[in-house]
Amino acid sequence: MPRSSTPSHREVELLETLRRLGGSGRSTELALMLDVSEETVRRTIKSLAKAGSVERVHGGAYLVGPRSTGETGPSFFRRMGENPDEKAQIAAAVMPQIVDGMTVFLDVGSTTSFVAEALRQRRNLTVVTNSIGVAQLLANHNGNRLHLLGGEMCGDDRGTFGPVAQAQAARFAFDLAILSADALSPKYGLLFHNAAEAELTRAVTAAADQVIVVTTHSKFTESAPHRGPEPQKLTQLVSDREPGKKLARAMQDWRVHFTLATPASEGQ
Repeated sequence: MPRSSTPSHREVELLETLRRLGGSGRSTELALMLDVSEETVRRTIKSLAKAGSVERVHGGAYLVGPRSTGETGPSFFRRMGENPDEKAQIAAAVMPQIVDGMTVFLDVGSTTSFVAEALRQRRNLTVVTNSIGVAQLLANHNGNRLHLLGGEMCGDDRGTFGPVAQAQAARFAFDLAILSADALSPKYGLLFHNAAEAELTRAVTAAADQVIVVTTHSKFTESAPHRGPEPQKLTQLVSDREPGKKLARAMQDWRVHFTLATPASEGQ
């Protein structure tokens, strides 16, 4: 049963921070913004969850109840809570390919956000992103230079999209782009529910030397209406399971390398 006591100063601060982040946040970024330890954030989230103010998920929390933006719910953060171990393994498998000083693009995907957390080990990166969460994690850290793309904010994905974001992304020369997808098709490659997201991936891919797609195996059987970049322009797919026969054959035709992320990728 929700408690009736007045929230503490720390709880009020955390609630306000969640609102500024669009309604959801990971413990890592909340700790950075509040300048406290992650353990303090976890204790505060636990208290707020008992009060019915937030919903706890793996690695963070999201606000519950009506929201002024009219959004139906924090679908991004629910995705963050799905398959966290697999996403962490995928991030660990990508890390050896990202070295200090690179220019890297990271999108708004939930798996990509795990890559962003791992990238706090790197130094002097030029990071370009349309994700609020990625920006919070990597800005002003280890000499990184962080560029947050402009454009229209989509609160559900906690990111920016549209012609402005596309034009700004096209001005960079990326050593590496890390992309996610809503679905992977043997016929079309990356598919997205959001048309603007699909268009942004096209602009980013055209400006990148290498493009790595990070996604859990659940996307192998999903479908979405909007096509992303030409699959022949992708470099690598990193996932927690092998693709099926049709997708594997298509990847061979596209010359896309597959990397299987396992617990061993984390050095276990």
